[in-house]
Amino acid sequence: MPSLQKTSPPQDPVVCPTRHDDVAASGSALIGGPIGRRALLGAGQLTPVRVVVLVTIGMFALGMVQKLPCYNWAWFRGTTSQYTHACYSDIPHLFSGRGFADGLVPYFDRIGGDIPFLEYPVLTGLFMEVAAWLTPGGGDMTEREQAFWMANAGLLMVCAAVLAVCVARTHRRRPWDGLLVALAPAFALTATINWDLLAVALTAAALLMWSRGRPLGFGVLIGLATAAKFYPALLLVPVFLLCWRAGKWRECGTAVAGAAGAWLVVNLPVMLLAPEGWKQFYVFSTERNIDFGSVWLFISQTTGESIRPETANYYALFLMMLAVAGLAHLTFHAPRRPRLVQLAFLIVAAFVLTNKVYSPQYVLWLVPLAALARPRWRDFLVWQACEVMYFLGIWLYLAYTTSGNKQGLPTDGYQFTIVLHVLGTLFLCAVVVRDILVPDRDGVRRDGSDDPSGGVLDGAKDVFVLGRAAHPARHAAPAVEGPRVDWGVSRE
Repeated sequence: MPSLQKTSPPQDPVVCPTRHDDVAASGSALIGGPIGRRALLGAGQLTPVRVVVLVTIGMFALGMVQKLPCYNWAWFRGTTSQYTHACYSDIPHLFSGRGFADGLVPYFDRIGGDIPFLEYPVLTGLFMEVAAWLTPGGGDMTEREQAFWMANAGLLMVCAAVLAVCVARTHRRRPWDGLLVALAPAFALTATINWDLLAVALTAAALLMWSRGRPLGFGVLIGLATAAKFYPALLLVPVFLLCWRAGKWRECGTAVAGAAGAWLVVNLPVMLLAPEGWKQFYVFSTERNIDFGSVWLFISQTTGESIRPETANYYALFLMMLAVAGLAHLTFHAPRRPRLVQLAFLIVAAFVLTNKVYSPQYVLWLVPLAALARPRWRDFLVWQACEVMYFLGIWLYLAYTTSGNKQGLPTDGYQFTIVLHVLGTLFLCAVVVRDILVPDRDGVRRDGSDDPSGGVLDGAKDVFVLGRAAHPARHAAPAVEGPRVDWGVSRE
């Protein structure tokens, strides 16, 4: 059975994308061209991590500017304008719609209407309440909603900075991969639509903890992230599968226990003191109808048949079970143990594709995972182009439906953007799977690395493999080669 041993670090301490990625090399012409051999990477005040953080904050600010038409008037003067300007945000509308303007306490005070309590997980509700505390009282409702959005934007900018630091530091030799997150167009466009960046930042921090060999810290942060959004809990699946292959049961148990404990610490008080309000998120998620962006809506619109929520729940669960089974097969049959971030991207992508709704900001869940799993500018930008088209498509479709079919994108055009989103995500999944099955195509492993962001899994021996991985050909190359550095521009 092949074993993976840690190798000495390569000679080049920091991987520079302009030396190894032809798209990055071409794009660097805007700032003077590819970096030279004699450049001091990380020297002085502008280290790679600091550059990534500054660019992230700059792009976040540009995203705020993009919302300016709505901030000034479109949020408050009819619905169509906020769609035609593609600057919609849930935040100002929920200030009054969920009782924050009236001082209601989330989960404890009844809102009324079709949704009696706040339909967000507990940690996100706390985040929203803190923003409400920071919102000055007095003035008319328009000014208060503007202030509430600004308070949330400030807090979300902190989350964006944390996200940038964590992604840039997860793989010690590849801090510049954080620029994929910072410069992602979908990141700037969707960062202030909703509160997803809180869970995304906590998930990125969890991956950083795992990369440093701290499974308990990983678990605690995953538990906190799950208390803000459901999807981070899915990362426990690839951790379980990879620890199974590597025999790291103690570390896996520590991570799961940390996640469960942190989730309970946050949820248990509300669960006991306000059970009706606490379960609203889970009731809403189960009972909601199929909604924008999902494949279920596409099927319903193209066939003319309505799909009940229970039916969509059943098929979504069935497809997720198939995805987990496929992930397990891939993990145990791959010639080399997959990297954690590769499987993390695949499981979250599967959830995104099978969910009953795909809100535009859900792309934030995948952006940091994609940057770590497949740090190639060409593939990343192809996917981002599809997501930007979907971002524009949903707002123009809403403009079409809310304006009495007078302006915007008709149903056929919107369905085309859904197909683009699905195909773009599947394309990125395909190249990640290819990297797993053909490890030599994985740019992260090209220097002889195993899983540089894998923490306790990096260089660990395999104890459970199946298929060809269990019986490699006698003439096959060793699992980990000696360190090598490719100084040329990759033509992958």
